[in-house]
Amino acid sequence: MGKIEEIAAAIEAGRMKPVMPLVQEALNLGIPPNEILNKGMIDALGNVGEKYRKGEIFVPEMILAARAMKKGVEVLRPYLASEHTAVLGKVIIGTVAGDLHDIGKNLVSMMLENAGFEVVDLGIDVSTRKFIDAVTKHSDAVLVALSALLTTTLPAMRETVHALNGQAFRDRIQIMVGGTPVTEDFAREIGADGCSRNAAEAVVLAKELLGNVHHVENL
Repeated sequence: MGKIEEIAAAIEAGRMKPVMPLVQEALNLGIPPNEILNKGMIDALGNVGEKYRKGEIFVPEMILAARAMKKGVEVLRPYLASEHTAVLGKVIIGTVAGDLHDIGKNLVSMMLENAGFEVVDLGIDVSTRKFIDAVTKHSDAVLVALSALLTTTLPAMRETVHALNGQAFRDRIQIMVGGTPVTEDFAREIGADGCSRNAAEAVVLAKELLGNVHHVENL
């Protein structure tokens, strides 16, 4: 088994301890940092997400895999920076007002960061005004991600998306929503640009929506 495969296997198994030395060994062997990141890490996390989607693993395994990847990224970061690797885009994320759950949001944040996004995490119980102020402050933000775990907080999500849609900055952002009670129909109804059922899908969706932002910028 090559180093890339060893790194991928460790991440898929959620084994944090060996990931850092394995990544360093791969670098010492002259394997390009981007190859380690894309083939050894991002692909591995994609496999984990697919297993989660199929019900073969659950949230704890997803969290361990994401944490293992984060350890590897810590080793890679200086080398990636030296190659002038650009951030994919800035994401504003938070759990909507009235909802105090953050496990899903934290996992999405971690996976987005691992995938190359810069994440501004507003935390839990985030008011509509706080979302608007954050997007206004971070003028380079391109995505806004709203999370809700409780059915009772869906009205807050609706209110926030409606308010964001009415802002002057709407043309420069895409809005994604997610959480256990959130469906694609609901997302479409409230005016969001996309919905993800889990953290792995959130990364895929974020990249798709990022393409929409760039398309708008180029029109």
